[in-house]
Amino acid sequence: MEKLIKIAKEAGEIVKKGYAAPVEADKKSAAELVTKYDKDTEKFLISKIAPLFNGYEIVGEESFKGSRLPSKAVFIDPIDGTANFVHKIPHLAISIGFWEKGSPLMGIIYNPILNELFYAKKGEGAYFNGEKIEVAKESALQNSIIATGFPYVKHKMEKEYWWVVNSFKNMLPKVRDFRRLGAAALDLCYLAQGKFNGFYEIDLKPWDVAAGILIVQEAGGKISNIEGREYSFNDKIIVASNGAIHSAILDNLAEFESE
Repeated sequence: MEKLIKIAKEAGEIVKKGYAAPVEADKKSAAELVTKYDKDTEKFLISKIAPLFNGYEIVGEESFKGSRLPSKAVFIDPIDGTANFVHKIPHLAISIGFWEKGSPLMGIIYNPILNELFYAKKGEGAYFNGEKIEVAKESALQNSIIATGFPYVKHKMEKEYWWVVNSFKNMLPKVRDFRRLGAAALDLCYLAQGKFNGFYEIDLKPWDVAAGILIVQEAGGKISNIEGREYSFNDKIIVASNGAIHSAILDNLAEFESE
């Protein structure tokens, strides 16, 4: 873990350099951006992590071209929150998650702009800048702050868009408020830290959540799919909470018709 934290902080220097400079972004889709610093950060992380973990395949957002996820994988998101990075909003993070046979083993999420370092190892708790963290104890949905995000396909106004709209419509009157900060990895960390009480999102990728899932679980939180069953990377929707309000979140999310 100490070696990985050192690597994450070194990669953070690349991100900070880009954050302080004018940045040109390319479009991966109508709403999804990528920059030189996403690619450079990922290359650096791969070059440092690969020699340390023989037998693990690295699945990076900018470089992975496979169609099937490996059994032993390191999931890397070099800059979760690229739109924030481009617009100089300091809510972004490097995310590194280790998984084996469908289960998370270790996760690190680092925001180099605000010096926020979250990490967890299975069975050993979750930590923020060296201090152990736990989810909030709130048991009433009405007193809860819920985080969410919007899918990149929202501009098409198809079924994913309407699921977001209908879920928001159902939930908004029943919670204290919503937050949409633009980096799912950090949303999960803030849930683990007790700042948020719940989180849900549609169409996330494995590298968005691989590290955050373990951090939430090790902080005492709960992760599921929209049916309330164990979440897998094949699921369309992820739901996370402090555990106490999990059923209430599920009850208020709109149904999603996959066909």
